Amino acid sequence: QVQLVESGGGLVQPGGSLRLSCAASGSIFSINHMGWYRQAPGKQRELVAVIFSGGSTNHADSVKGRFTISRDNAKNSVYLQMNSLKPEDTAVYYCNAHILPPGGTVMNYWGKGTLVTVSS
Repeated sequence: QVQLVESGGGLVQPGGSLRLSCAASGSIFSINHMGWYRQAPGKQRELVAVIFSGGSTNHADSVKGRFTISRDNAKNSVYLQMNSLKPEDTAVYYCNAHILPPGGTVMNYWGKGTLVTVSS
């Protein structure tokens, strides 16, 4: 089995910063792309940023220039550095990864989410 565990959420004032972390563990042969999604109250889950195995990245227009996704392949981990946070960034942030287990097929995994609240 594979688990994704997020950490780093919390309460921050507008203009502040947070760094989210997500570590994958379990039966992992390789990890393709990893990403962060978020879901605000009453809204659909949306892609925040994705990073591919080669290191290329895509960020949602709403976070470009403020958020940066990165990964550490040796640690099977992905990170989201969030700067200049705005109240509209308040959401539950979910880690996502496409993982190939030994002898299996690529499957899509989700973490349980970590709450980010931006408020004064």
